[in-house]
Amino acid sequence: MNAPIIDPLQGDFPEVIEEYLEHGLMKCISFNRRGTLLAAGCSDGSCIIWDFETRGIAKELRDKDCVAPITSVCWSKYGHHILVSAADKLLTLWDVVKGEKIARTSLKQTSLQARLHPGSSTPSLCLACPLSSAPVIVDLTTGSTTVLPVSLNETGTGSAPSSRNKFADGSAPYTPTAACFNKYGDLVYVGNSKGEILIIDHKNVQVRGVVPISGAAVIKNIVFSRNGQYLLTNSNDRTIRIYENLLPLKNGLKALDESNNTQDELCGIEKLKAVGTKCLSLFREFQDSITRVHWKAPCFSGDGEWVVGGSAAKGEHKIYIWDRVGHLVKILEGPKEALIDLAWHPVHPIVVSVSLTGLAYIWAKDYTENWSAFAPDFKELEENEEYVEREDEFDLMPETEKVKESDVNEDDEVDIVTVEKDSTFSDSDVSQEEICFLPAIPFPDTPEHQDKCVESSSKLVDSNHSGSPLSVDAGQNGQAINHASSPIEAVENSAAEDTGGTRIKRRRKPSEKVLELQAEKVKKPSKKIKPSGKSSKIKSKSVVEKGTSICVSADDVSEEYN
Repeated sequence: MNAPIIDPLQGDFPEVIEEYLEHGLMKCISFNRRGTLLAAGCSDGSCIIWDFETRGIAKELRDKDCVAPITSVCWSKYGHHILVSAADKLLTLWDVVKGEKIARTSLKQTSLQARLHPGSSTPSLCLACPLSSAPVIVDLTTGSTTVLPVSLNETGTGSAPSSRNKFADGSAPYTPTAACFNKYGDLVYVGNSKGEILIIDHKNVQVRGVVPISGAAVIKNIVFSRNGQYLLTNSNDRTIRIYENLLPLKNGLKALDESNNTQDELCGIEKLKAVGTKCLSLFREFQDSITRVHWKAPCFSGDGEWVVGGSAAKGEHKIYIWDRVGHLVKILEGPKEALIDLAWHPVHPIVVSVSLTGLAYIWAKDYTENWSAFAPDFKELEENEEYVEREDEFDLMPETEKVKESDVNEDDEVDIVTVEKDSTFSDSDVSQEEICFLPAIPFPDTPEHQDKCVESSSKLVDSNHSGSPLSVDAGQNGQAINHASSPIEAVENSAAEDTGGTRIKRRRKPSEKVLELQAEKVKKPSKKIKPSGKSSKIKSKSVVEKGTSICVSADDVSEEYN
């Protein structure tokens, strides 16, 4: 869609289902940094990479040792690697271009979500959130894990959960914990079951600040915006909260240390809460006060201007879109299928949602053309109107009223080499090559598939022409050999079989010349031929060609004996 003819007053958010993607049973999705590739984890353990420009499959990552459903997929910063977590407790790091495994490690519990370290182009660290234990930092190279604290003790220091602190039924004393890296990965933000956001230095495994949430409800999701300026939390009280990040995007840990030094008069939990107020500030809250639905997979748009969340109600596929100020601008209603995951395109106003049936629906904007944007005096007509031209409308304009020439100096050199940086990807390293597209690899038909096609075609011909002799060539061409229409044709066919010929002989359509000669024979009386000791001669009007049979009818042979 051309930008000049788009109405600027239209909201930059999706409105309708453009199409859907179908391959296996997809469970989770993730865009690469540019939005050109879409990775989808399936229930059979495979990871499908879609080319989002052509909507075709670019690559399939499959391992015969992993057949458990995929729980999450995550791209590296420049798209060279993909981290996949599965329900069999495995974490696998893939090379996207080669389609090979780089590293694999097994955790003690199934990871619901795994995220690569965003600060490195070749990450070896990842953050995993297991089903019923604390988040862990995993070194994919060595397989070592570091458990992060999820709560505060009375002294104000972070503590990891102990296996002795369990309920009477043996279950863990808390629900699954959400966690995420900040923009450059020097801090980890953990949302626990007590309604607190812990700011953790994962290298030293130390809590540096805490932000309590009103209501103290369990935090189910926590995610940063693309630019790192806002933090989103989804709690069990059916409320989505947006926090403004007060720390600098780079060297956030250093700024956090300076905040700790200024709070020396405080100690323990009070000191951590005071530091937390300088890290995050509540910006807005979103909720549906009428239906009071729970939210699923909430996230930001690519530019951070919109907030989107899916309804967790069963049997409905609803997506709510708010602007950052807090106004509900759109409710997208899809098919009667539960929503399990969604992702907003990093650049365009496109949302992809995954249903319980395994389909990925692509929601795009329904653009309305605004042709009046070409000229301010352009008037759009709702219906045809008779136009009456002015008397001087097509008169030549005098020299004094001509358009003034532009002041552009044509001798100035124009720079066509320097590429301006896109503000969306301003933090990109120019020296690092980024993967935006994957080469298309055609998949030829296998011989087994071709044999099945030939066999099915032969059966089809055999059912249409029962009793007719068939061969492989006839089955491929969809033709059958009819019974001989004359004794001579039968003799020729049998002679071909005796000589071991395998080529099927077909009836040729007579040419116009042959038809004319046959018509003349019908009009003229037949001539009598005297018997002689020699064999009778056969007059044939068709040309013998290799691989074809001569079909001679009774009109072509006229033999009478006195």
